[in-house]
Amino acid sequence: MTVLLPVPTVAVARQPDSSKVVSPVPVLPDHVVLDTCVLLSGALRWLVFSLARQACLSVAWSAVIGDEWRRNGARMWSVDHADIQGQWQALQDAFPQACQGDVSAFKEGLRRSDPKDWHVVAAGRALHQRLPEARVAILTRNLRDFNRSELRQFNLDLLDPDTLLVRALQCCPEPLKTALAGLPAAVAAEGRSPEDLAVILRRERLFRLLRLSACQ
Repeated sequence: MTVLLPVPTVAVARQPDSSKVVSPVPVLPDHVVLDTCVLLSGALRWLVFSLARQACLSVAWSAVIGDEWRRNGARMWSVDHADIQGQWQALQDAFPQACQGDVSAFKEGLRRSDPKDWHVVAAGRALHQRLPEARVAILTRNLRDFNRSELRQFNLDLLDPDTLLVRALQCCPEPLKTALAGLPAAVAAEGRSPEDLAVILRRERLFRLLRLSACQ
């Protein structure tokens, strides 16, 4: 009589599904160089500075960015020179490491970004030279003025406010939620009731942040 031995079961390894793309883990930069267009927005200033005060990131700018902020702010808000200078000095006092000073030497070698914004790139290069291990990003609403491949040569990232704040929601959700909770009161005009948070985020074109924060 022939005895049939049991056939051993061979475990077949499951092949990874190539159709599924693994999203990279979001990374928040250590330092953000704030373009003037970001600094001129009261809402963006509040959100980014709130993250900085809660040690989620550090902010940076240059003397030229400061000049642009004072000049444009005085015109937009119809305030005199002494008032706008006092506001700028308050920012220097709140973030004493932020100003990179005269960064004109770091414009050398720039070619492909808009020459009017070379001083912003230069501020990032100056900061990166001082802190070579740090992740440094330029934060701007005007992405088209900066050449990403040129920035990568200098180890600089380029982000718009919505992308930065979405990353913050993923990397440090509680500090950002705290900032969002205080935003309506912080930017309300004197004597007027605060606007709804969703209205402010839409006006600032923070559409992804609005959608994701509403889901949490």
